[in-house]
Amino acid sequence: MKTWLYLTTAGLMDPSPDWPSCIIGADAERTLLTLADAARTLDGQTVHLLLPMELFSWFRTPKWPSRRRPSLQAMGFAIEDQLGEELDLLHLCAGERDRDGHYPVWVTNKARFQALLDLLTELGIELAAIHVDADLLPNDQAYAVWWFDRWLLGGTLDARLAISASAVATLEFQLPSDLCWRDEGQELLYQQLLLGKSDHAINLLQGKFRRAHRRWPWGTALLAGMTLFLLCWGFTEARRQFFDREAEQLYSQSVQRFQTLYPQQTRIVDLSAQLKALQSKHAITAHTQIARLVQLTEQVIGASNVEVQRIEFRAGEGWTLQLTANSFAALDQLRERGQQSGLPIKLGSAHKALNRVQAVLTLEEKS
Repeated sequence: MKTWLYLTTAGLMDPSPDWPSCIIGADAERTLLTLADAARTLDGQTVHLLLPMELFSWFRTPKWPSRRRPSLQAMGFAIEDQLGEELDLLHLCAGERDRDGHYPVWVTNKARFQALLDLLTELGIELAAIHVDADLLPNDQAYAVWWFDRWLLGGTLDARLAISASAVATLEFQLPSDLCWRDEGQELLYQQLLLGKSDHAINLLQGKFRRAHRRWPWGTALLAGMTLFLLCWGFTEARRQFFDREAEQLYSQSVQRFQTLYPQQTRIVDLSAQLKALQSKHAITAHTQIARLVQLTEQVIGASNVEVQRIEFRAGEGWTLQLTANSFAALDQLRERGQQSGLPIKLGSAHKALNRVQAVLTLEEKS
């Protein structure tokens, strides 16, 4: 339900805080009071403002050739010959295109409309929308409704008017015969106002008078910020716990793997440091053993008339090479070169197979 504030015609000639007004609440109860008292009663509550027809003029543009909505300036030029003031001095508010291709347009003096808004702002009245009373009549047929001591004409009628009871006799012959007269018009308009059946009415807060989105109150903004912070903190904490569990699981697996590879390492203080030290030690050892094999090949085997059939390394024993030579004399020469090189080699398991001599050469590992 909406709360409406209606400014009656009694204050049109002298807009002031004493403007006779009416608050129409959600229970359809009318409260008659001055504009200043209305501001105190509303106490910052956002309202829909309802203004009397006498402040405005209503026009329909010629049938528009295109279905694309024209600009307000283009609509103004289309009805310029019907206006009594310069176009720059007027505030135009357009509605939706009707079934015949015309656009309804409300027109009022821009300076006068601005002064009214300034008065409402000064009194602290917050506006959600502004409508004209004659524009709220149902759009299912032509109506004449009695509202605040005058007749409002509208609906499907090709005009929007506010006329006194005495003027009805003068205009009656020009009005359509099917015009629906409602003496109990207040009840009809209440239904339009309070039951949300006023969507067809044109909101006058257009163009330069369009309201910016209202800022959140500090309390709401603070609550929203706290909620967002808690959501972010909860997400971050949940993610941290997930990665902590994953890290613990990976560490446990790494410890098991390390103990499998290095069973002699019974005490684990810093797994990363211990693994690097062992890998570094093994890398140095492997490099040293390769260097000794190269030295054996260059200084001993390379200068002898023997062939290497197989090379094998065993930790704690050293290099083992299976050799073949043309004779036992060639093996003796190999043994002598080994002694001269200073390498701890042993030559054994020599035997003759067919016309070749086979033997095993061992380069012992340094302790």
